[in-house]
Amino acid sequence: MENFKQQSASPREVLESLAAKQGLDLLGPAFADHMDNEDPLRGMKDRFVFPRVADQTCVEGIMAEGEEEECIYMCGNSLGLQPKTTKDKVAETLNSWAKLAINSHFHGSLPAAYCDNYGRETLGDLVGAAPSQVVIMNALTVNLHLLLLDFYQPTETRYKIMIEGHAFPSDRYAIQSQVRLRGLDPEKAVLQVRPRPGEHTIRTEDILQLLKEEGPSIAVVCLSGVQYYTGQKFDMERVTKAAQEQGCVVGWDLAHAVGNVEVKLDEWGVDFACWCTYKYLNSGAGCLGGSYVNARHNERTGPRLQGWWSNRQETRFEMQEHCDRSSAVDGFRISNPPPLLIACVLSSLEIFREAGMARLLQKQFLLTGYLEMLIKSHFRRGNNERPLVTIITPEDTSQRGCQLSLIFSFPLKQVHKEISKRGIMCDIRQPNVMRIAPAPLYTSFRDVHRFVTILGSVFDLCKTEAG
Repeated sequence: MENFKQQSASPREVLESLAAKQGLDLLGPAFADHMDNEDPLRGMKDRFVFPRVADQTCVEGIMAEGEEEECIYMCGNSLGLQPKTTKDKVAETLNSWAKLAINSHFHGSLPAAYCDNYGRETLGDLVGAAPSQVVIMNALTVNLHLLLLDFYQPTETRYKIMIEGHAFPSDRYAIQSQVRLRGLDPEKAVLQVRPRPGEHTIRTEDILQLLKEEGPSIAVVCLSGVQYYTGQKFDMERVTKAAQEQGCVVGWDLAHAVGNVEVKLDEWGVDFACWCTYKYLNSGAGCLGGSYVNARHNERTGPRLQGWWSNRQETRFEMQEHCDRSSAVDGFRISNPPPLLIACVLSSLEIFREAGMARLLQKQFLLTGYLEMLIKSHFRRGNNERPLVTIITPEDTSQRGCQLSLIFSFPLKQVHKEISKRGIMCDIRQPNVMRIAPAPLYTSFRDVHRFVTILGSVFDLCKTEAG
């Protein structure tokens, strides 16, 4: 699979060219098989455990063709699949604890006292940061709170936090609570940038305009790298530059961005960022998150919440009266990390290191483009009729990652129920969106083709039931 991710060619144009060269029907299964055969990452799918259709007993009326039939998994944006090495890594860590007991703090394959130092290089590569500026710790919202306690320093005139409208609830709650902790009213201090009436996504020019108008009153800009509901990727570089020119601190929630889109935190000069690792990074539900602080803030000395792990590693076990706080992002750590969860994170990071983000982005360009092309080809009616499927995620590939957010002309819950019965795993988000995310690490072109075929059969059923 050549490097086709060029601004001059859309995914559809590239796919049409490839199909024509092979003499294959662009919409047929043979073309999907050809793309999989040419995929340099095709072996990565075997590195993950896929749920079986027959095991989904929680789904009423499940239709399993065979006991070993695997589900078509389109939900990596919500919870990634389990790497096959995870079980062994966790077992190895448990075995180290069993055999070494207290000595497992400093010895064994993943010493507890140092385990959060592992994986920094790969994690740094994924977010475009020096290894010393990233750390695995806590959970995403906890990290957001810790970072805002330090970076959100409101004054009488500069006191607002800017977020996107319909931001993920946990972000909204965290930011509202941070504002209240400072004695401020969220109705006045939380500034939301929203889509224009009749539009689903937020225009970059509207973000920049709001920064120009409200900049002097904004203390922190805290947006999502990729919006969880629409799948829109924000122009992090331009927004960061424009916000900092207005004197704002800039932080990004990268929950839906890390492992999904290109991120260059150091190059863009971002002040801070945080993310979870259980979506595209496949570490397991509720696993540890990650944090980043730009090197120019390494020597910040303001008050912040501290604990044992805030100490420098060299003096941590001296049990000093006062905290010898680490510089950089390490100084935001509070408690010792759980090696069992670090093992889960490392299992996936090893796969990312092997696959390479550049190759994943190259495949994503075509894979999500293939999904988009099939949907538009199969589920459009005449110009004067409502389409069966509306894609609200931007068509511009520079403004999206894996995920496409879909709105149907049939009841959302009915469609979701019927495709779930047929072995499709995806999720829905209220009020009316189904999120489909073909993660390039473990999703094939044939998976995408099968998903669209099954979706079509469900639409036929919905039409029949509607009379």
